[in-house]
Amino acid sequence: MRAPRRRLSAIRVDFRSSRPIYLQIILEVERQAARGRLRPNDQLPTVRDLAAQLGVNFNTVARAYRILQRAGVVSAQQGRGTFAASRFSARNASRLTLQTMASAYISEARRLGFSEAQMAAAITNRLNKPATMAPAGDNHE
Repeated sequence: MRAPRRRLSAIRVDFRSSRPIYLQIILEVERQAARGRLRPNDQLPTVRDLAAQLGVNFNTVARAYRILQRAGVVSAQQGRGTFAASRFSARNASRLTLQTMASAYISEARRLGFSEAQMAAAITNRLNKPATMAPAGDNHE
C-alpha cells in the first residue's frame, strides 16, 4: 500500500498587503518548497478548497496555480489534483516563477499596446519606489 501524500501546510495571506493575493500564494508555495515542507509529488489543495480556506475568489487561486504550473513548480493532473512537480528544484522554483511572471507581464503589456521602452521604464520606476506604494496597475506611468 502506498503511503499517503503529504499536503501543503496552511497558506496564509495578508489582505492589508500591497502584494497581490495570487502572488502571496505563489511565494508561500515556493517558501514551503524551499524549506522542504513541500516535496516532489506532494498534493496541493484543490483550487476551490484553497479559495474557500483563504476567503478569496476561485480565479485568484487558479491564477497562482497556472503561474506555478508554467514555471514547472507544480503539475496539474486532470481529475487527480495539483501536485508539486516531480522534477523541480526548490532552489530554482523562485527563479522559474519570476521568469514566468515576467513573461506574463510582457505579454499583457504588449497586448495593451505598450512599447518595450515603456515596460522597462515602468519596471525601473517601480523598483525605485518604496514598497509601500500602491500596486502597479493603479495608473499608467
